Order: sequence, then structure tokens, then C-alpha cells
Amino acid sequence: MAWIILIIIIAIGVIFDIIGVAVTASKEAPFHARSARKMPGAALAVQFVRNADKVSSFCNDVIGDIAGVISGAAGAVIAGKLIVLAHNSYDMIISIMLSAGIASLTIGGKALGKNYAINNSEEIVYRVAYILDIIIKSPKYLISLMRRERKDL
Repeated sequence: MAWIILIIIIAIGVIFDIIGVAVTASKEAPFHARSARKMPGAALAVQFVRNADKVSSFCNDVIGDIAGVISGAAGAVIAGKLIVLAHNSYDMIISIMLSAGIASLTIGGKALGKNYAINNSEEIVYRVAYILDIIIKSPKYLISLMRRERKDL
């Protein structure tokens, strides 16, 4: 279970790095066209691109740094458990190998993600904005549905 949590933490760091790079690489014009067609999430995407420095800083620096620290701590816990299981015979090797594995997954994932983010920036920004738009509007939508049901009764 600890390995799965570690992989999820690393993936969160990589995904937010992709979002941060995509927002920085995006242009505003395609989202204005989508916004004119009343596509959900388009107005939010425009706001992301207009505030690219803040969004990128939050995604890359804040979330990325937090994910890095937490993945390192999780790796240390896993290494400690493995050292106990190995009866201290390979403690240095286990620690180094696990640290190298975490670093290579993080750095490799971010390196591949940057290329993907630059080449698909508009689509990534729009998808993130679309998902956030649904999350933001869903409580309002549920409340409006509940009000309609009360009127029908």
C-alpha cells in the first residue's frame, strides 16, 4: 500500500508540473473563441492564461515542492521498513536505491511531461479548466435541482 501511495504522490507532482508548464505556454486567443461559443470551462481557462505566472508558480513550486518533500518522507518510511525486513544488512544500499528510484521517477516524469505540456498546452489548460468549472458549478447545480424538486411537490 505504501508503494501505491508513493507513486500517487509522485504522479501528483508530475501532473501539476505539466499543468503549470501548459498554462505558461498557452495563448489566450483559442479560449476566447471557446468562451464565445459558451463552452464550459473556457472563461476559467482565459483566467488561467491571464494569471499564468501565479498559476504556474502554484502548480510548479508550491504543489511540486510539497509533493517532492512528501515523496521523500514516504520513501524514508518505506526504506526504514525494508531495512527492518533485511535485518540491517543492506541498509545503505536500500536507502540509496529507493532515493534514486524516487528521484528518477520524479525527474523523468517531469521531463517527459514538459515536452507533452508545451506541445498540447491549449488542450491541457482547457481540460483542467473544464474539470474545475464542473467542480465549482456542481454545488450550485445541485442546489438548483433541489429547489426545482421542491417547487414540483
